Amino acid sequence: MNLLESLPTVIGTAAVAPALLILWLVVAAGERPGPPLKVWTAFALGAASILLLGIVRAPFADLFDAPADPWLAQVQHAVFGVALPEETVKIVVIAAVTLHRRPFADPMDTVVYGAAAGLGFAAYENLAYLVQHAEMWRSLAALRSILTVPFHGALGVIAGAYLAIARSGTALGAHRLHRDWARISSYMLMLAGPVALHAGFDFPLLMLQKDGDIDSSARLWLGLASILIGFSSIGFAMRLVRRLARHHAPRTALDRERLSQLRKMWAALVGGGGAGFIGLVFVLTSVHHWLLNPDRNLAFVLIPIGLASIGLGCALLVVTTAIYIAGRNRMRGAAEGFPAAPGHG
Repeated sequence: MNLLESLPTVIGTAAVAPALLILWLVVAAGERPGPPLKVWTAFALGAASILLLGIVRAPFADLFDAPADPWLAQVQHAVFGVALPEETVKIVVIAAVTLHRRPFADPMDTVVYGAAAGLGFAAYENLAYLVQHAEMWRSLAALRSILTVPFHGALGVIAGAYLAIARSGTALGAHRLHRDWARISSYMLMLAGPVALHAGFDFPLLMLQKDGDIDSSARLWLGLASILIGFSSIGFAMRLVRRLARHHAPRTALDRERLSQLRKMWAALVGGGGAGFIGLVFVLTSVHHWLLNPDRNLAFVLIPIGLASIGLGCALLVVTTAIYIAGRNRMRGAAEGFPAAPGHG
C-alpha cells in the first residue's frame, strides 16, 4: 500500500487526524484568525516540503567525513542529516506563505502559518511511518500523536514567532535602541532554535536505533532525554506565543468571551474525537479478530464497547456543535458594543 492509497483507510485517518486537530486548536485560539486559504496553503506546502529534503540534504552529504566515534556520528547526522534540512524546508514554506502581507497584519498570523507548515510536515511524515510499520500502527499512531506531531507543530510555531519578532524589531519588549540587534538575533533564532531542539530530540532516538549494545540504564536516560526535550519544546513554543500575543494582540472583553467558548469546544471536541476514534479501533479490531479467530467470545465483548464509545463520541461532537452555535450567537450580540478589528492578511 502506497501513501496515497492509505489515506482513505483507518491508518491514513490515524496519521493525519492528530495534525488536523492540533491545527484547528491553533487557529481557534487566534483572536483574529488569518485567511483560511493561507492556513491550508501552509499546511499543504508543509506536507509537500518533505519532497525537497533530498535536495537540501545533498550539500551536507559530502561536507563532513563520518566520525569514528558513534556518538559524534549520530550528533552529526541529527544536525545535518535530519534537523537542519527539515527545519529549513519548513522555514521556506513559512516565508513563502507570508511573503505578501497586508498592512497592519497581525503578527500572530505568522505563528499560525508556522504551526500549519510544521503540522503539514508532521502529517505526511506520520503517514509514511504508519504505512511503513503497518503491523504496529495503533501503538505507533498513539505515541506519535502525543509527542512527535505536536513537537513538529511547536517547531513551526517557534520559527513563525521569531520571524514575526524579526519583522517587528521591537517585539517582546525590546528597547528601541536595540531594534537592529533584536531583528538580527530573531532571524538567527528562527533557524537555530528549531534546529537545536530538533537535533536534541532526535539524537537520543538515533542512538537507541543504531547502537544495540547500550545498557538498559543508558537506554532509559536517552529515552527520557528525548521525551523531556520534546515536551519542553512544546512548552517553550506556548510561552513564546503568549509573550508575543501580550505585546501585539491585547485581548478585549469580546476576545475573552470568545476564548471561553472555544475552551468548551476544545474539551468536547477532544473528548468526542478521542472516544469516537478509540471506539472505531475497538470495532475494527474486534471484527478482524472475529473473522480470523475461532474463539469469538472476545469480539462479542469488544464490539458493544466500541459501539458505545462511538456513540459517546458522536454525542460529544453534537454538544460541541451546540456550544459553537450558542457561543457564536452570544458573541455576535456582544460584538455590537465593540469596534471592528483591523484588517489582517
